[in-house]
Amino acid sequence: MAPAVSRAQIEDFERDGFVVVAGLLSEAELDGFAPLVDAAVAARTAHDRRQLEEKSRYEQSFLQCINLWEDHPALRALTFHPRIAECAALLLGAERIRLWHDQALYKEAGGRETDPHQDHPYWPIEETDALTAWIPFDGSTAETGCMGYVPGSHRLGLRRFVNIFLGTPEDVLARPELAGIEPVFVEVPRGAVAFHHGLTVHLARPNRSARVRRVHTAIFFRDGATRAKIGIHQSVDRARIKPGEPIRSDATPVAWPRDPGDLPPTPTSRIAANSLGSHVWPPSALAPPSSPK
Repeated sequence: MAPAVSRAQIEDFERDGFVVVAGLLSEAELDGFAPLVDAAVAARTAHDRRQLEEKSRYEQSFLQCINLWEDHPALRALTFHPRIAECAALLLGAERIRLWHDQALYKEAGGRETDPHQDHPYWPIEETDALTAWIPFDGSTAETGCMGYVPGSHRLGLRRFVNIFLGTPEDVLARPELAGIEPVFVEVPRGAVAFHHGLTVHLARPNRSARVRRVHTAIFFRDGATRAKIGIHQSVDRARIKPGEPIRSDATPVAWPRDPGDLPPTPTSRIAANSLGSHVWPPSALAPPSSPK
């Protein structure tokens, strides 16, 4: 088979820090996977009866449910989709990649914008060879809350923790490193996947439609990456990986290459279902991860 991504797309990603790759999922796959993620999100959030306006600023941006692959085995074929994972490896220039975690990001009808931020500062991964595969089941438009990316921001040396979890976050777009660079908002057609680098500054428009913007994501990193000296995260803490050690455990399994049909087993240290989708471990700890010094 032809590579999942072209050389030109790899060059676009290296330059801009984001790229949209069309045709990675078929209509049949989308129709099969979407109800499974819908059901998983419904199960994780079943206890939450609050209206949108009653939720925190962060929760008004999206419903976040992480590590769905662990307690919903039918979703593993999506999180570890071979064409998506191959594409991620090629974009990173990596021979072997691992899953950091997956997550559903469902922006409710009327949901507010997602505040600008970088992903990598939330992850205690020393090396920066990591990206997110962003999979909108219905495509994404300006009306439903498409993503915007600051082109080239991953190459500027910016590694800024923005606390989007509590209160009003810093406006990272006002940083001097980004002066004169405007976000590029990108609509994603159904079946396509948008990839962005962990250091790419990104945001999303509000959902002004009457339907939920349904997105599943998977975060991948280069095999051999090590735990950073600071920061907490369930992907490394429950495996007791120490700073400086390679991040390798059944909680962060190899995503590519894998044999056809080979999907990873449930981790021995599976997380209890956490509807809030906390970034920290244990799930009861709801503070945001530590800010890099």
